[in-house]
Amino acid sequence: MGSKFPPVDMPIDAKVKTRLTEQDILADPLLNKGTAFTEEERAELGLHGLLPPNVMTLEEQVSRRMEALRGLPTDFDRYVMLRELQDSNETLYYAVITQHIEEMLPVIYTPTVGAGCQRFSHIYRKPRGLFLSYPHKGLIRKILANPRFDNIEAIVVTDGERILGLGDQGAGGMGIPIGKMALYTACGGLHPATTLPITLDVGTDNQELLADPLYIGWRHARIRGAEYDEFIDEFVSAVKERWPHVLLQWEDFAKNNASRLLEKYRDTLCTFNDDVQGTAAVASGTLLAAINVTGVPVTEQRVVILGGGSAGCGIASLIQNIMVEAGLSAEEAASRFYVVGRAGLMIEGKTDLAKLEPFQRRYVQKATAIEGWDKENDQPSMMDVIKNAKPTVLIGVSGQAGSFTEAMVREMAKHVARPVIFPLSNPTANSEARPADLMAWTEGRVIIGTGSPFPPIERNGRAFKVDQTNNSYIFPGVGAAALALKIPRITDRLFMAAAKSLAELSPARADAEANLLPPVCKLRDVARAVAIGVGKQAIADGQIAPISDAEMAAKIDAKMWEPVYPHVFLAK
Repeated sequence: MGSKFPPVDMPIDAKVKTRLTEQDILADPLLNKGTAFTEEERAELGLHGLLPPNVMTLEEQVSRRMEALRGLPTDFDRYVMLRELQDSNETLYYAVITQHIEEMLPVIYTPTVGAGCQRFSHIYRKPRGLFLSYPHKGLIRKILANPRFDNIEAIVVTDGERILGLGDQGAGGMGIPIGKMALYTACGGLHPATTLPITLDVGTDNQELLADPLYIGWRHARIRGAEYDEFIDEFVSAVKERWPHVLLQWEDFAKNNASRLLEKYRDTLCTFNDDVQGTAAVASGTLLAAINVTGVPVTEQRVVILGGGSAGCGIASLIQNIMVEAGLSAEEAASRFYVVGRAGLMIEGKTDLAKLEPFQRRYVQKATAIEGWDKENDQPSMMDVIKNAKPTVLIGVSGQAGSFTEAMVREMAKHVARPVIFPLSNPTANSEARPADLMAWTEGRVIIGTGSPFPPIERNGRAFKVDQTNNSYIFPGVGAAALALKIPRITDRLFMAAAKSLAELSPARADAEANLLPPVCKLRDVARAVAIGVGKQAIADGQIAPISDAEMAAKIDAKMWEPVYPHVFLAK
């Protein structure tokens, strides 16, 4: 959340002046270099004796940390160690995760961050980010006015109600904004001093948390209705007033709030919801990459989505827009989506439209669409939909582990040469299917993208890495573009551009046997390419003035911070 006391100069340049005392310097995660303080710095800052005498390089420190991390028994232990490192030495923390992003991504984010949220109160050590609690309503402007937040450019905010597939985690949901901000820096290059994770603590309905004597949040049932909306409005108004050009990302709000809040505020400031738009963009980009393999045009896809919430309908909306751009009418494109909720297919005459949010109603199938279907019930089940619609694509955002059964997958594979199946629910334990099972049930013909990382599978007699269809392929680049190019609004057209930019990077474009997505170790390169694609779309849409490709790339590159130590010296 920035320094305890703001240094005289931002610690972004090669040199940093400070008035902090010796102990405060070592306690400041943005200034602390540990054993990497040089002899000159130690003498000037009064650090001799407070550190062991051997001066180490950043690379040596990274090696030591990696040795310690790899020696721990579980990823959760590694998660805790990395969080403590982040709170003591941010440059070293980001050097570790950027140099070893493929190894560290499952630790700092999905799936391990889920356990981090569930046990957040028990591993809490130091303040990071802001907890804006409902009892402090009326004080938000005063809290945000603190000078330590003067340099903030990007915010990720949650209310903790729908954390991954784990449900209400209350104040423990802070693990998600902390993790997403870390990925903004590691992948998108945002300087950590400019990022701020925020949790809006409006209570929790999780009885286990309320009964936990160590729970750190506000012990109260969730505030809802007008009180909730007034609190959110105070927050957004205060943010806009404090930082008129800030990037605000909504994260893990429940479906009845996620799309509603996005629609309410999307034209108020530079904002987006990653669960709705980021998930949609990465799923769409991965599907476009899969088309290079299947050869089935986007206009001929038949898409079944298990999970009719904001994420599922967000995916449908973006793919529908891509279909329309490719030549279908909006109605024709919408008819190609079969959204299945708890009660079955969303269908006219059986689904209670009054209980649906506006974004869901667009994907209620017409009653005529299922005339003549062979089905067990009046409201078709998931299996009924697969038997009759014969989908080319199956997407899971249900949070229900194992909900893509063997019978369903084998039925799908009867009718499609190369079934595309994306079990996207997080964490790993909530995935709709395991990749190895999908391979077995389709005789190796399936094309897979998962939300969380899985071990390699065997394909054509050799190990094959499963594509992780993770939002980290999208949101860091979108954020980098918004800030570097000063894009005023994040529109759905920008996310379509991000999806297309990701698809253009697909190794499968050149080799149908290759992966759909670039390797995780290339996430910084992906963020740069996505940022450029988003920037070009912003120019085409008239959001920003035209600039050359070279100038755009230079602005984006200049925004990408590298984790290297500055020279720290005392202000005179």
